Formats: sequence, C-alpha cells, structure tokens
Amino acid sequence: MRKLVYYIGVSIDGYIAGPGGEADFYPVTDTYAAELGAEFPEAIPTHVRASIGMDVDTPNKNWDTILMGRGTYAPAYDAGILSPFAHMKQYVFSSTLAPVDDPNVEIVAGDPVELVRELKRQDGLDIYLCGGGNLAAQLIDEIDQLIIKSYPVVAGDGIAAFTSVFKPTSFTAVRRKEFDNGAQVTWFDRA
Repeated sequence: MRKLVYYIGVSIDGYIAGPGGEADFYPVTDTYAAELGAEFPEAIPTHVRASIGMDVDTPNKNWDTILMGRGTYAPAYDAGILSPFAHMKQYVFSSTLAPVDDPNVEIVAGDPVELVRELKRQDGLDIYLCGGGNLAAQLIDEIDQLIIKSYPVVAGDGIAAFTSVFKPTSFTAVRRKEFDNGAQVTWFDRA
C-alpha cells in the first residue's frame, strides 16, 4: 500500500511559511539544496529544474502524486503555471478554484481523506503531501510518514505545519541528518 508522506520545512516554532506565505527566510546552502534535491528530486518544481542545473526529465524516486492546498498552489497558479509539478499527478484542494486545463492537475473540492484512502489503494510510488497546514491537519490520521526539515529560525508568526487542530498523534524518529546551514532533517514514521 502506498504511504502518505508529509515532507515540509518548518521554523523552530513550527511555521512552514510567514503570514504572507513567505519562505525566503529559511537558510539554504548549495550543499543542502544539492543533497535534498538528489534524495527528493520530485520535490523540485518542473519549471525550476533547468535553472538549478537539474534535468527536466529527472525520474521520480519517492513519489508520483502530490497533494496541495490552495495556498501552496497559489504562487505557481498566480504566475500562470498551471502544472508546477508536471512530473507528477497533482491534486489541489480548493473550494474556490475552477478546473484548470491540464490533465496532470485535478482541482478537488471534496473530502481529502476519502481521496487519500483511494490513492493509497492504487499502484504507484508514495504520495507527497506538500502543504499546507490546513490540509495536513485534515489528513493527520492518514499521514504515514513525516519528513521534517527543521530550520534554525524563529518565525514568530505564520502558517503552522498543522492548523486548527488539537489532536496529539505519535510518530517515531527513524533517521536524522544535519546540514551545513544548521538545518536538521528528521524522518518520522507513524508510531
């Protein structure tokens, strides 16, 4: 069965972005970007790949499906990029967006839990939960693994990794790696 994996960057105080969606305050070095890009190539948007020296056709290693909330999809959509992860099937959860003209992008107004359960039963690589915090909170019972990039920054305010939910859920750290920018990446499996 496929796993739902929440791969996300967070500040020390648990924010994935600033109040306006900002994420440029996270320190990124060339070494850090190269190592994570090699381990998770599918997390690099298709339209960004050439600009960082990555082959546009780099195969997916971990995931072939991505889930995003409206806020996570917005920067690409607002820039006219309808399919930011053209190398994966994309599901965007929104009750306000109209369908887009791209076969790899499906706008979903319905229950994310039911869709995830259906996707898990299908063949393929695992499923990448890209964000945001509201969608992650709705899917907390379906998340099989967390891969948390913890940055040495206090944001103070912003979009929490899980919003509007108090539901203590246990995970077990199974791997951790430190990087030259002070970030730690930790892999957690559902306990």
